[in-house]
Amino acid sequence: METLLTADLVGLDKIINGDPIAITFFIGYMAMFASAVFFFMERGSVDGKWKMSLLVSGLITGIAAVHYYYMRDFYLETGQSPTAFRYVDWTLTVPLMCVEFYLLTKPFGAKGGTLFKLIVASLFMLVTGFIGETSGIDSNIMWGVLSTLGYLYIVYEVFFGDVAKLAAASNSPALGRAMFLLKIFITLGWSIYPIGYMVLPGNLLSGAFEVSSIDLFYNLADAINKIGFGLVIYSVAIAESNKAKA
Repeated sequence: METLLTADLVGLDKIINGDPIAITFFIGYMAMFASAVFFFMERGSVDGKWKMSLLVSGLITGIAAVHYYYMRDFYLETGQSPTAFRYVDWTLTVPLMCVEFYLLTKPFGAKGGTLFKLIVASLFMLVTGFIGETSGIDSNIMWGVLSTLGYLYIVYEVFFGDVAKLAAASNSPALGRAMFLLKIFITLGWSIYPIGYMVLPGNLLSGAFEVSSIDLFYNLADAINKIGFGLVIYSVAIAESNKAKA
């Protein structure tokens, strides 16, 4: 009991004394928990065909909130990056974010094959990234290149593939605005993850900045990307539901 109390006091001291990584773990947990509650509650305000989209948005932020709760405690107690926890979170939430692209375009004709390709690409990206990050400096560049190929395929699908074609043919201004914002998330928001990977020792950007600050960037990117994705989906669901009622 005394050991647990001491660990809690050490963690609290890190937050009080302005450890930016500890603070972003705490903020990320609270922000994503609040977002999950919001998305679940708002399912009742949209048309039936959009309820699943908001459910998935709630699951993404809810799953992330649970993982951030444990990642926060792990970091506060050890001072180390919770790599395994983070990849478990990404393995669950990133494919669900790809599901959002499918659900977003499903009312306009998206097929299951598109969903399958996006999920396979996301899992390939994450599995190879995890192997590269945990296998040592001798092979992390090779695994990083393979992981980037999965990421680039998702970018291709969103900009030029089935998702892009369905969005262009939908004649929905709300969907058009949403796809524009999601493209920004994919290209700018998601880019922090391969950049963080390349900063690892022995990689292409090794020494560009402190490895210890990677968690700071990851925490901010996770909150912005996951909550932002959900809010974009929510805006389309509300706009399309209101159109159907008019």
